[in-house]
Amino acid sequence: MTVLGGFHHVKLPVSSVHKSLEWYRRVFGLEVAIEFVEDGVLRGVALRDAGHTLMLALREDPPRAAGLAGLDPLALGVPTVRELRGWSDRLDVLGVEHTELTEGSVGWLIGGILDPDGIEIRLYTHEERS
Repeated sequence: MTVLGGFHHVKLPVSSVHKSLEWYRRVFGLEVAIEFVEDGVLRGVALRDAGHTLMLALREDPPRAAGLAGLDPLALGVPTVRELRGWSDRLDVLGVEHTELTEGSVGWLIGGILDPDGIEIRLYTHEERS
């Protein structure tokens, strides 16, 4: 059988690469791994976490970004409930609105984290509820 090994990356459309890049850096601590420059203009970036466990690409495309506003297409994994509480504290310190820690279908989550285009990002534990 042919096997898949998880996601290589996820790409989100954004209205402003610069504005979104700064937000994802500040909120999630992601750093630039690759820049996509076209005709001398930065049009996209690939961001990576410090542990190299995820890659998130941002592509400047305002109409598509507007179309995703209010949708929650991205859920980032957090290993434990304890670490999820740490994320809640971090978001509070940064002044980023979010929901309280909630039981999900599988595991625990924090939702309501809106990027600059109103795209909702959720944090889910890998740890299941007991």
